[in-house]
Amino acid sequence: MELAFEKSGGLVPAIVQDAESGEVLMLGFMNREALEETRRTGQAVFFSRSRNRLWRKGESSGHVLEVREMRVDCDADALLVRVAAKGPGVCHEGYRSCFFRLLNADGEAEVTETRTFEPAEVYGEEKKR
Repeated sequence: MELAFEKSGGLVPAIVQDAESGEVLMLGFMNREALEETRRTGQAVFFSRSRNRLWRKGESSGHVLEVREMRVDCDADALLVRVAAKGPGVCHEGYRSCFFRLLNADGEAEVTETRTFEPAEVYGEEKKR
């Protein structure tokens, strides 16, 4: 199946979900090369828009995402990547999921989760966004 990479400038959003719990862990983007590398290795690889290069989840933290299955949406322009997360968390801010804040009706964000690791211990210093 051919994905519609051209719809979003060569990238498709990839929603990453824990294959056992169903928890949404993160959102990344894949280009053709990242998708092929993910298929080839069985570990999630994304295209980093900030670094402008391929980025293997866990390359600096060791917290890799082992792909269990990939699903494509009805428009062929988004992926659902179901994974087994290896490590205490996926988020570079130290949480299991990147979705650790609740956006209140007034627009304020409230942290609702507990950190699962200290970013400074993993990255040497807290990673910037």
